[in-house]
Order: sequence, then structure tokens, then C-alpha cells
Amino acid sequence: MAGCCPALAGFLFEYDTPRIVLIRSRKVGLMNRAVQLLILAYVIGWVFVWEKGYQEMDSVVSSVTTKAKGIAVTNTSGLGFRVWDVADYVIPAQEENSLFVMTNMIITMNQTQDVCPEIPDKTTVCESDAHCIAGSAGTHSNGVATGRCVPFNGTVKTCEVAAWCPVEDDNHVPKPAFLKAAENFTLLVKNNIWYPKFNFSKRNILPTINTSYLKSCIYDAETDPFCPIFRLGKIVASAGHSFQDMAVEGGIMGIQIRWDCNLDRAAALCLPRYSFRRLDNRDADHNVSPGYNFRFAKYYNSPAGKEHRTLVKAYGIRFDIIVFGKAGKFDIIPTMINVGSGLALLGVATVLCDVIVLYCMKKKYYYRDKKYKYVEDYEQGLSSEAGQ
Repeated sequence: MAGCCPALAGFLFEYDTPRIVLIRSRKVGLMNRAVQLLILAYVIGWVFVWEKGYQEMDSVVSSVTTKAKGIAVTNTSGLGFRVWDVADYVIPAQEENSLFVMTNMIITMNQTQDVCPEIPDKTTVCESDAHCIAGSAGTHSNGVATGRCVPFNGTVKTCEVAAWCPVEDDNHVPKPAFLKAAENFTLLVKNNIWYPKFNFSKRNILPTINTSYLKSCIYDAETDPFCPIFRLGKIVASAGHSFQDMAVEGGIMGIQIRWDCNLDRAAALCLPRYSFRRLDNRDADHNVSPGYNFRFAKYYNSPAGKEHRTLVKAYGIRFDIIVFGKAGKFDIIPTMINVGSGLALLGVATVLCDVIVLYCMKKKYYYRDKKYKYVEDYEQGLSSEAGQ
């Protein structure tokens, strides 16, 4: 307690006021100017020039529509000669900010509601009815087990199921991809952006683009960076991947559109920048459940009135359009805030120099004696002199 009283008295009854001391030292002077120059370089170079601290900022609001074009021709034993157009390989026809293009498939035709043998695997292969549990339906089964063990082919028996028959066999994905010609399909991306704070809007089909140009241009980062039509193979190649490899099991590609606009300049200089990257995880060391696929069915009735369907397991590439960016315009409020912050930072130079001079230099005690002066209370000093 005895040690606390002087400290408390000092806190309550002492007052500190700054004292200006001019130190004539080249070392200290140069150090002070160097710190000040660094702070000025940060405020001017980074805050105002690079980060545009004199501007008010706003984030982009965007809408995207897409349209694919291209024709593919196949001739297989199962389907025969067939021409594939947009209505066949774009599923569904419209999505929000994305587009799925089917590149590969497993087709199971003429399925009906019936009973049939399951596809052989370690859970469905059997030797007698005792190995099949009636009414069971596993997560990966194609139907509900009837409890019977029936021949799948001449050598293998499997449990019978009530399902859409014949059941789908998806153990072998076609290689190369069924629609390998999709590499040459094109994708038109129409993007409208709006910065609500500045009431500024624009779209990626620039005013300089006319109808005839739009029918012939293809995006190229070097020769035609503002064409909104992209060849699918080039999108995947720009992300560092092979389209034909990706087309076999599918995947997800990102088309990134960046709008960074300085609205203190002409509106014509606010332009989109495109970049591409693969978004699904493709790790060679851990490649469980790769790619992108889903199933859909087309239903119809036979002349006898029986319901049939064609089941398609579609593999393909989903193109996600990701729009981001910001716009800035001069405003006095952020300008004054950053100017004030910069002036306040200049005080750091004085603090840093004080720390070095008073605690780190050889003559620190000499400088401390010049920096600090202890003054007694004037009235108390007069009372002491009167008592003498």
C-alpha cells in the first residue's frame, strides 16, 4: 500500500505537457526525414494513387444470360445416325448465371416398369434365393428386391428387383466423350451491370459492337478481348486443362467477368475483363467421384398404351459466370478522411525518433535531461521561500 500512494498521488496531482527540443544531429535529422518520406510515400502512393482513397466506392450489381450454339453428329449402334443441336445438349434450357453442356452420356433405352436382374456387384451377386432379401432397397440399388435369385447372363446370377427395366449399367463411361465435337460449340454471354450509388449501367456488348461483328467474332485474349462469344474448347484450355479429357466425366468451369471502373474518367474506358478457371476439385492423388453428372428421363407411351422411358445419365461441363468488380468516383468526404489520417500518421515519425533518441542512443541520458524538466508547484515553492 505504501508503494501505491506515491504512484496514485503522481497520477492525480501531476501534469505532463510536451516540450519542444531542437536536436542538432545529422543522424537523428536524417532518420526523422526518412520516416516522414516513407509515411508520405505510403499515403500518396498506396492510399491515394493505388487504392484511390479520394473516391467513394460501390460494388457491382449484375445480371447474366447465356446462349450456346453448335451442331454435333453421331452414328452408333444403339442410336444410329443422329444430329445433336442446342435443344439436345443444353440441359435445362435456361439457368441463372450458368449453363450446362452435355458432352458424354450413358443411355438406357426402352425402360418399362417390370422385374429384372440387378447389375452384378459384390452386394447383388447371388447363388440362391436365400441370398436375396425381399423388400430390401439399398442406397445404390436400382429397385426393390423381390427375393428371387435369377440369371443375369449365362454365368452370373443376381437378385431380381422391381424397377425400370432393363436397369442402367453405368460401370463403363464412354471414352472418348460421346459429343467430343462440343469443343467447337460457342457460348454467347450477355452481361448487364449497374452501380446503384452512381446510377451507372453498362453491358459487355459494347457500343462499338454491331450485328455483323457479333456473328463472326470469337473471344481471344490478345486479338479480340472484348468479344462476348467464347469457344468452349478455348475456355477450358485457357484454364490449363484439356477439353477432351474433361468432357469424358464432366466438370465445372468458371467464366469470371471483372468490372473495375474509374468513373472520374470517360465511361467508354469502363470495360469488362475475362478470365477462366476450373472450379471443381480435380486432384490426381485423391480423385473420388470426379466430374459432374446427373440423370434425366424422357417418357412416352407405346401404341399399346404402356409407359416407357429413355434414361440418360448425362456427363458434361457446367459453365458458371461469376461477375465481380467495383467502381469509384471522387468524393470530398473520403478524401478529407484520408488526408486527416495521413497527417496523423506523420506524428509516428516523431514518436519513433523519440524512442530511438531517448532509449537506444549512447547519449540517451543527456537527451533525456534536455527533454524532460521537472517543475514544482509555483504556489508551493513560494510558501517554502516565505517559511525560510
